[in-house]
Amino acid sequence: MARREELTDEQWALIARLFEKTDEIQTRGRPPRSAREVLNGVLWILRSGARWQDLPERFPPYQTCHRRFQEWVKDGRLKRVLETLAQDLLERGKLDLSETFIDGTFVSAKKGASKWERPSGARVGNCWQWQTALVFLSPFTRNLLRRTKSDSLSGLLPNALSTSDRQK
Repeated sequence: MARREELTDEQWALIARLFEKTDEIQTRGRPPRSAREVLNGVLWILRSGARWQDLPERFPPYQTCHRRFQEWVKDGRLKRVLETLAQDLLERGKLDLSETFIDGTFVSAKKGASKWERPSGARVGNCWQWQTALVFLSPFTRNLLRRTKSDSLSGLLPNALSTSDRQK
C-alpha cells in the first residue's frame, strides 16, 4: 500500500507511458531504480521544499532522484507529466482555468493577535491530481526549477513563473 504522499496505482497508470523504458541495454553498474520510485522521491522533494540530501531513505538515493529530475526537465518529460495530470483534471471537471492562483495562503487574525486560524469556509482540494498539480505551481518548485541548468525550463511552466523570476 502506497503512503499518502506517494503515487497510487491509479495515478501511476495515467503517467506510466511517459516513463516507458528505452531500448538501451545496461551492461555495467547497479540495476536502475524504477521510474515510479524515483518520481515519488522527486515529488517528495518538490512538495516539501527540502534539500535533495534530506530525501528519506525509503526513496532511491538522492543523487539518482536529482539526476533523473534533471533529465526529465531537460527532455520535457516533467512538463508532459504536468500536462497529463492537468488534462485528466480538466476532463473530469475538477479543474477550472477561469480562475487561477499561484499561492493562496490566507491568514486571519485580529489586530495584535499572535494566533492564526484557518478561515471557516476555506477548503483545500483533496484529489491527488490537484495536489500533484499544486506541487508544480508552488514557490518551492519555482525556486528549484530556476536553479536547474536546463534550457527547456523556459517552457516548463510559463504561466507559473513571473517575468521577474525568468530574468533571475
